[in-house]
Amino acid sequence: MNLLADLVDTSGRVAADASRKAKIAHIAQFLRAVAADEVEIAVAYLSGFMRQGKTGIGYAMIRDARPAAHAGTPTLRLAEVDATIETIATTSGAGSAKRKATLLGDLFARATPREADFLARLMTGELRQGALEGLMIDAVAAAAEVAPAVVRRAAMAGGGIAAVASTAMQEGAEGLARFRIALFQPIAPMLAQPADDIDDAMSRIGGEAVVEWKLDGARVQVHKQGNDVRIYSRTGNDVTVAVPEIVELARHLPASALILDGEAIVLGPTGAPYPFQETMSRFSTRQDTSARGGSPLPLSVFFFDCLRRDDEDLAALPARARYEALAQVLPASNITPRAIAGTANDAQAFYDDATSRGHEGVMVKAIDAPYDAGARSAAWLKVKRSHTLDLVVLAAEWGHGRRRGWLSNLHLGALDPASGEYVMLGKTFKGMTDAVLEWQTGKLQEIEIGRDDWTVYVRPELVVEVTFNDLQQSPRYPGGLALRFARIKGYRPDKRASDADNMETVRAIYASQASG
Repeated sequence: MNLLADLVDTSGRVAADASRKAKIAHIAQFLRAVAADEVEIAVAYLSGFMRQGKTGIGYAMIRDARPAAHAGTPTLRLAEVDATIETIATTSGAGSAKRKATLLGDLFARATPREADFLARLMTGELRQGALEGLMIDAVAAAAEVAPAVVRRAAMAGGGIAAVASTAMQEGAEGLARFRIALFQPIAPMLAQPADDIDDAMSRIGGEAVVEWKLDGARVQVHKQGNDVRIYSRTGNDVTVAVPEIVELARHLPASALILDGEAIVLGPTGAPYPFQETMSRFSTRQDTSARGGSPLPLSVFFFDCLRRDDEDLAALPARARYEALAQVLPASNITPRAIAGTANDAQAFYDDATSRGHEGVMVKAIDAPYDAGARSAAWLKVKRSHTLDLVVLAAEWGHGRRRGWLSNLHLGALDPASGEYVMLGKTFKGMTDAVLEWQTGKLQEIEIGRDDWTVYVRPELVVEVTFNDLQQSPRYPGGLALRFARIKGYRPDKRASDADNMETVRAIYASQASG
């Protein structure tokens, strides 16, 4: 019997240990003791996600479901937790919100305080323990005593490490050999690591590199066999019905079978991208309207990789070979603009051109690298433009794992001159050193005005400089806008709250995005 408490203990050890080797050892030791029918659940939870994807569980539901008292003794099994979440995710119809809340409340009541804290962070996507997919692949390989490359290959073809982990544990390399790149079986996408700037990216790649537009759209994977075309999202969901224009394009491509990796995006009349949420509105359950009017905005699609052409598996080939295959089956207008850069100056010129067109930056890629599906690879580096704002700290949440005992996740806001109230724009825990965390934990409690189980609320006095990629519409916050990919650049002791940027500045930045 595998208790949730055992997984929570393992998660804590993984979060507390900075060594990658030690993290792998902790996870591998745990997985060896997990029942076969619970391995997929365990790997998913330790990776920080739930198998069900969207569940309808949000902050408010979790807050309202937390009981006054939790269980004193661990009894919850992984399978029980997963079954409850599955029921919540599939409950619909009249009265469904109440039924969901009751199910979640019963689950939290049966959980110990540590288990409830873990589940809350898992459900809100805030489980920060350092067990990313690449590390999980190595941990499963260690637990199953299989070469990491074999596990990685299977995870690529099988839809991610959670989907193949049980086979690895039960059948080893022989079982994993069954997982091959196959049509209509979404492949875990290759991901990029961040680079500080163009010079950093070019020096890390070394020598010539491919530099291409980084589009702020929705990742799509196209599978085609004859006239049968299906489109999958980054998470492997079938989104074919949402993107008929991509289906129509794929049907007319000159290949009997294809797997393509690319980005769908809504572009304006000048070719500049509309805000990110305009693209994402095409993938929502309401596909008959858009934020800009009655009919959906048309999607453009740009492909940057070809993983299969006819009967040939291309994933293991060098990037230059995959690019040649891409050029043979696609019109140039549907290939992500790219160039070969021999120097940082060449790459910088391409970056400057891409950002001047409204795009968020560039990808810098090794020209001879294979497609390392499911991995956040050093062969792909992303360099993105960013904005900065001086914002006011409104609250902070207590940290988890190695940040336990420190106030970590800052609530950031700006004054709205119209109302005279501060408007929250988002949260971030990124960019802070241990010294800053220690200082702000003490300082924020000095200006505290209230607290709950998770959060300390403070007087709006401290100003921080925040970098972020852009702004998006958000119904979560009263101002209707939220920061994307926010990171603390530093506190500004030289500024008072009255010196910080206000909502007029924030709205001006958003307007410039929209008009671009």
